[in-house]
Amino acid sequence: MSGGRLPLPRVDGSPQVDPPAHHAPRVLRAAALVSAMTGISRVAGLLREQLMAVAFGTGVVKSAFVIAFQIPNLFRRLFGEGALSAAFIPVYIETRNRDGEEAANRLVGRVAGLLVAVLGLVTAIGILVALALQAWWFSPESRWAEILPLLRIMLPYAPLICLAALAMGVLNALRNFAVSALAPVFLNLIWIFTLLVLCPLLPDDPRLRIRVVAWAVVVAGGVQVAVQMPALRRRGVRLSFRFDWRGDARIRRILSLLAPMMLGVGVFQINVVVDGLLAMWAAPWAPAAIQYADLIVYLPLGLIGNAFGTVLLPTFAHQAEANDQDAMRATLEGSLRHVLLIAVPAAVGLTVLAGPVVNLLYVWPKGEFQAQDAVWTARALAVFAPGLIFFSIQKALTPAFYALQDTRTPLRIGLWSVGLNFVLNVVCVLTWPQGWKHAGLLLSTVITSAVTGVLLGRRLHRRLGAPCGIGLAPVAGGVIVAAGLMGGAAWWVQVHALSLLGEWTLPVKLAQALAMLAAVAVGAAVYAVGAWALCRPVMREVIRELRLKKGHREQ
Repeated sequence: MSGGRLPLPRVDGSPQVDPPAHHAPRVLRAAALVSAMTGISRVAGLLREQLMAVAFGTGVVKSAFVIAFQIPNLFRRLFGEGALSAAFIPVYIETRNRDGEEAANRLVGRVAGLLVAVLGLVTAIGILVALALQAWWFSPESRWAEILPLLRIMLPYAPLICLAALAMGVLNALRNFAVSALAPVFLNLIWIFTLLVLCPLLPDDPRLRIRVVAWAVVVAGGVQVAVQMPALRRRGVRLSFRFDWRGDARIRRILSLLAPMMLGVGVFQINVVVDGLLAMWAAPWAPAAIQYADLIVYLPLGLIGNAFGTVLLPTFAHQAEANDQDAMRATLEGSLRHVLLIAVPAAVGLTVLAGPVVNLLYVWPKGEFQAQDAVWTARALAVFAPGLIFFSIQKALTPAFYALQDTRTPLRIGLWSVGLNFVLNVVCVLTWPQGWKHAGLLLSTVITSAVTGVLLGRRLHRRLGAPCGIGLAPVAGGVIVAAGLMGGAAWWVQVHALSLLGEWTLPVKLAQALAMLAAVAVGAAVYAVGAWALCRPVMREVIRELRLKKGHREQ
């Protein structure tokens, strides 16, 4: 065996020969680096959301902020890291390898100019539409009218964050993952500074304070662009704005790859916004409760799924450029084994400890987030946490299609999934009882993501012979059993530890934190023992992948 990977059977049952070592980059260690950098940002994001809970609870201004912020995020996903990076990175790598650094820099400048031109126009039109709707459509007393002032403020965030995403794509293509993964932390740092320092200086008016937070988001978008400039310059990349993209065959190729992805991602992101509106229709507190649960789930998702997705796209792109399908197959199957090993226990832990986690993080003395808010948010978290497994698998599978410059297959599957998700959402809002409708929206997302992952996996299996279910099934079975034992142990320890600590008359938050630490520690130990007993080859593979050896360090 080479590269520490396990031999998996091919589709026809014959043994698989590992690719040469130089074709099997240590994806897990690169993902661990991205995970560490992303973890800083996600922890800061969780702290940010704790402060938002204390300041605004699940009030209508917080729900309005959630929906307004989804609009510029839609454009970030559409033109930024979600679609553009996937279309841009393979073409950029090919251009740099075949035509040199100067041609690659021209391509970056033209893509940046195109982004500024298109998104600048879209932002201006969006601001005018928001002004018109506020003046002529909604009454000032309507809960919907709370969204529009915040939307006008935050729309300029869209072009800024898309430029930041372009810079991230370039650095990732050059296998410089640390800076690009760390850049988003500045959004959270500026946000936290605003909540801790600026908002207390203002009158006690939630509407005024939330608008100051919205302005802070826009400032943070510019900072995320600026902090990546030194790393780009060190790599010889100039992020200039060129508007001579007409007639550029590479731009046309990027757009041809981008168009189906934009359609698929765009429909999906529009569906996300519609989900937010459906949640606002269900209850004025529902978007805020969903957002608080989202932030908890997206902390491990950033450490697992996003990290693997970030590393896998340029890795697959290099392997596809070399027409090395054996390496792609080995990389994908190894990554899926690692994703299952990490994501399953995280999902189980968040599900069984949903209530205690929400109470520990968000319920603070004299804060606006109270006991009923915790109940709504815990319901959302318990339903949404299992989706962590499927979200992570999907983020590992999709880059393989993009590296092969096949954007139509994810589009077709994505469109079908969006339709399924929308139907399930409407059914849940109409049929689920009050107080649970928002949880139904999240359950629809989990079901849809599971179906999408199955369909993507089947298509890749036909094309690459991967992922191979025969090789992954024992790993999945083992980690599920180990995670089930872990969940039971963690729940038992948390309940009894909290009861025991309560008898010691400790401060509530200290008792909650100690009980949670005890539950996590015991649960981790149980899972480690169970995974070692049931999935020992994969555990050994992880240890070999993470071991630092001279001459094998990732940049």
